[in-house]
Amino acid sequence: QVQLVESGGGLVQAGGSLRLSCAASGRTFSRYRMGWFRQAPGKEREFVAAISWSGGRTYYADSVKGRFTISRDNTKNTVYLQMNSLKPEDTAVYYCAVDTVGGRYDYWGQGTQVTVSS
Repeated sequence: QVQLVESGGGLVQAGGSLRLSCAASGRTFSRYRMGWFRQAPGKEREFVAAISWSGGRTYYADSVKGRFTISRDNTKNTVYLQMNSLKPEDTAVYYCAVDTVGGRYDYWGQGTQVTVSS
């Protein structure tokens, strides 16, 4: 059974930082690309960041580039999202996901709420 569990969300003031974690189980996740997405109230889910299986390649949405950093520790089956200089528009439920089939994310976590106050 594949399981992704996010943690680290919370309430933070604008300009602050949070670090999200996503613990994976049920597969050898070191083989797979992993990503972070977010969904704000009334909006569609959007891509935030992704990381290759080795961690050697990372990708970011323009809206978070330079502020967020995705990383992974394959020994712990965990992917992280370090979020700095947070803005109220970063408020959303953040989800991690894994691509085990090549080309699309097929397993998702339950999400963790991030709220940035102005």
